[in-house]
Amino acid sequence: MGNKTKGLLALVGIGALAYWKYKNSSEEDKQMVKDKINTAKDNFNKWGNDLKDKANNAASQVKDKANDVASQVKDRANDVASQAQNKAEDLKSKTQEAIS
Repeated sequence: MGNKTKGLLALVGIGALAYWKYKNSSEEDKQMVKDKINTAKDNFNKWGNDLKDKANNAASQVKDKANDVASQVKDRANDVASQAQNKAEDLKSKTQEAIS
């Protein structure tokens, strides 16, 4: 038998033992097990929601930063284009003065 088979058999055996123990336990013990399972489920759901909120916040921050950088790049490109246009107009006027 391979390790996977042995592991699977052990898991099935543990499950069968847990089921038998639960089946033969008192109502108080059964309720205690149910309460533990419900608490674990609630904690797991809370953890999942917290993780989802953190991921959404991180994504929002990245999106905001990307928009800021894009805006800065656009502004800088407009400044460079404006400076180039001003230089071109200056050269044009100097050329016309030199011709005249």
